[in-house]
Formats: sequence, C-alpha cells, structure tokens
Amino acid sequence: MKCTIKPVFVCFTLLISAALNAAPAMPLSRVEILKVVSVSCAVEDVSDGREQTKCDHQGPGIKVYVLERGYGGQPNVSLDGQEVDGVRTPVCNQGEGLVTCNGAGTTVGYLYSFDLGNKDGGWFEFSNTSLTSPHNRLGARLYIK
Repeated sequence: MKCTIKPVFVCFTLLISAALNAAPAMPLSRVEILKVVSVSCAVEDVSDGREQTKCDHQGPGIKVYVLERGYGGQPNVSLDGQEVDGVRTPVCNQGEGLVTCNGAGTTVGYLYSFDLGNKDGGWFEFSNTSLTSPHNRLGARLYIK
C-alpha cells in the first residue's frame, strides 16, 4: 500500500503545480479593423479608427481583416445586417509585434479574415464578448465604400 500512495501523491503534486503555473486566459481588451483589401483599391490600412474607408472598394472580392486582443467567444460579424463568415488565426506576441503562432508561443489574440463575396460594401460590424472576467463586449464598425 505504501508503494502505491507515493507515486499517486507525486503525480497529483505535479498536476497541481502545472495548474498553478499556467497563465490565465487574457480578457478581451481590444478589437480593431486593420485592413480592407479589394481589386479596385489594393490594400487600405484602416487601423487608425476611422469610420469610413477613403478608397472606393467597389465590386466583389472585398476582404476585411480584424485583430482581437485577448480571448473572445464566438464573434458577431455582419455587413449591412447580414451575417459574414470568416477564418481566425491565433497570434502570439514575439519581439516587437504580433505574429502567427504556428504552434509555438502563447496565444494573445486572433486575426480574423472575412471575404465579403459579391457584396459591394456597406456597414461592416464586428463584436465579441470576453470569455473571462469581466465578460465585457467590444466591437468595431467601418463603412466600406
């Protein structure tokens, strides 16, 4: 009996130690629309917080990139009230900036890309709720011309 308790105790102690050293998930702290890409205007940086694109991104194939810092749940994303699907990629803090994690590093947020398909533009809106306390809701919106 003495031989069985000791290995179980060591295993339990290691699990507790690992749990205490794990970093808690970061709350959602920032959401920003970074870029709008189209055939008619190429790449437009909109990360300065403006409410409307300067360029006229007419026609199909508009893509929008959104950065979310922290951990949010399932985002609500729409263009003129119609739901838009996208793809998210985890980003890690490395050196002086954020990079795609590629299986290494600690995830500090997500980069989303949305293909607006055949839509010509309109009000693009992104919002999400933090998975951790204080469970705040953050959002960003941009009128795409």
